[in-house]
Amino acid sequence: MAGTGEGEICLDLAQHPVNFMRGYLDDEARNAEATHGGLYHTGDVATVDERGYITFVGRTDDVFKASDYKISPFEVESVLVEHPAVLEAAVVPAPDSVRLAVPKAYIALAPGHEASDDTALSILRYAREHLAPYQRVRRIEFIELPKTISGKIRRVELRMRELEIAESPRSSKQEWWDTDFPNLRRTPPS
Repeated sequence: MAGTGEGEICLDLAQHPVNFMRGYLDDEARNAEATHGGLYHTGDVATVDERGYITFVGRTDDVFKASDYKISPFEVESVLVEHPAVLEAAVVPAPDSVRLAVPKAYIALAPGHEASDDTALSILRYAREHLAPYQRVRRIEFIELPKTISGKIRRVELRMRELEIAESPRSSKQEWWDTDFPNLRRTPPS
């Protein structure tokens, strides 16, 4: 990444970075993929502004397109966890017949909150008020998030789950869609 804009963070291998790994053990294909073009490709996407500040966007394998806009799950999740009912959130693309994919939030609820229409509506409303229209969460599912031993959320499992869900009829209480709440589009009275 040079100048301003968005791109993958890469290290110039000609500069011989200190404490850099020699490669993936017994995996030449992965080594070649990670080091092509004389750069080490970190898999992290960031933006650089005119002052040189770098802002993390997400992992290259996590960023997805919805209605031809790039969605950073990290940005959407950062807003969702500000809601008092949300303990943790993971956003993945959900197949959609109109937009090809829409942001779906898998949410672990904070203690004292339960999976209900009211909770889903409150979170969807909060997301609408704090996210750009193209980033809006269109679906919510309340679950215990799958994690690795080190505590990282296993997004790959959630993406696979979305593909399985797309092949089956919609479960009535498993997930909430923004279209379930016609009054969501209306401005609430002040």
